[in-house]
Amino acid sequence: MRRRAIAYALLSAALFGASTPLAKIFVGAISPLALAGVLYLGSGIGLGAWLLLRKRLPAPTLAARDLPWLAGAIVAGGIAGPALLMYGLARTDAASASLLLNLEAVLTAALAWIVFRENVDRRVFAGMAAIVAGGAVLSWQHPPDMRALSGPLLIAGACFAWALDNNLTRRVSGGDAVVLAALKGLIAGATNLGLALAIGARLPAPGAIAAAGLLGLIGYGVSLVLFIMALRDLGTARTSAYFSIAPFFGAALALLVLGEQPAPPFWIAAALMAVGAWLHVTERHEHEHVHEPVAHTHEHMHDLHHRHSHEPGWDGREPHTHRHQHGRLRHRHPHYPDLHHRHGH
Repeated sequence: MRRRAIAYALLSAALFGASTPLAKIFVGAISPLALAGVLYLGSGIGLGAWLLLRKRLPAPTLAARDLPWLAGAIVAGGIAGPALLMYGLARTDAASASLLLNLEAVLTAALAWIVFRENVDRRVFAGMAAIVAGGAVLSWQHPPDMRALSGPLLIAGACFAWALDNNLTRRVSGGDAVVLAALKGLIAGATNLGLALAIGARLPAPGAIAAAGLLGLIGYGVSLVLFIMALRDLGTARTSAYFSIAPFFGAALALLVLGEQPAPPFWIAAALMAVGAWLHVTERHEHEHVHEPVAHTHEHMHDLHHRHSHEPGWDGREPHTHRHQHGRLRHRHPHYPDLHHRHGH
């Protein structure tokens, strides 16, 4: 399950990272706020179509107490984050913007550790420090002025919005990932596009809208589905550490497609951020811990933590989703702050 979650996180990073420089292509043709709306609407509509094509409806996995967490995630990550990013991209070169997005992992980890009390050790902290150092090198390539700083500050604001979104989404990550991502895309996309049209934005030709919507489906929608699935098994800070690879995919694509030439500090920043990501990838966390009794619903297999019985008529398929009860359990094994390991330290 952990290896699968790591693969999900890395693929999510690749899709989102590649979408950043490609989204910059649309900035001149669509207003930033309208572009954010089209990207998320494309995500929501595409994932909604996938839900309709499913042979079975998703099992209900969210309780009423989860709805405020989901609403907060949609507002922060689906409305504020994309809008800030699109305005920031209009004022920042694509390669630098892609690397600045590493701040999302740092801010996500800070919120996870300080506010949401996710565990941290020296290795994870050192990885975050390396990523921060890379961001600092990148930001100070040129003497700062208000014009030059406006783009990076807007991108940093987007990173904070997504950091809050990541931590809130973790609280509902046991739900159906496609449903969660589709809801975010539809609500956030309609809101951003509606606001853009209200302030006088004009939409481009249908072909450009369709292309931007397809980019949103892949770079935002599918990426978010994979990210949520990784959250279940890795926790917020660690999933975001793997996701911090995203800017490297974006920077590489920007250099290849847009022909931008980076200065030497770009490579120094890239090396520091790569070291930070490696420290997270090679982390190992193991100690004796206690699982308290809990009942919940999520996709699972009958592993060490799922040894419950089933109603007559179960077809034996795994993984599967249903409400199940966990008893109290004390044991020791390598683990991460997933759905079943949110204990204190």
